[in-house]
Amino acid sequence: MKRAENKSHCPVNFALETFGDAWSLLIVRDIVFWGKHTYGEFLDSDEGIATNVLAARLAHLESKGILIKGPHESDRRKEVYALTEKGLALIPILLEMSGWSATYDPETTAPQKFVDAVYADRAGMFTRIQDLVRSGGSLFGGERSMVKP
Repeated sequence: MKRAENKSHCPVNFALETFGDAWSLLIVRDIVFWGKHTYGEFLDSDEGIATNVLAARLAHLESKGILIKGPHESDRRKEVYALTEKGLALIPILLEMSGWSATYDPETTAPQKFVDAVYADRAGMFTRIQDLVRSGGSLFGGERSMVKP
């Protein structure tokens, strides 16, 4: 007997089955926070994802409508991944998770000034960051980053 696509239609279960493993959220984080967009860039992340896991997670996120894949503008051998509107809708969740972690992890790497700015105007910051990422920017990495090192 084939299992239904989702174990249940509980909203928490739906979210977990869509992006519920750590690797999927870290890929989304890498796009939003660091401006990564290629397989090689994701592979270079600090957490050390295995190549087979990365390939599977990218395919899963694409099949769930979180990511879209397209050709690299200057290197035909590479593909570029970007967040869809559905993926961009995860940005508030990532920011809330980051704020929670900044509060409870004594060794957090989150810049407290940035966390405070997000909490001072959640709705406004969520929208600004979604617009930034939609246009190819990121929070902390690259030329078009919101927060400069």
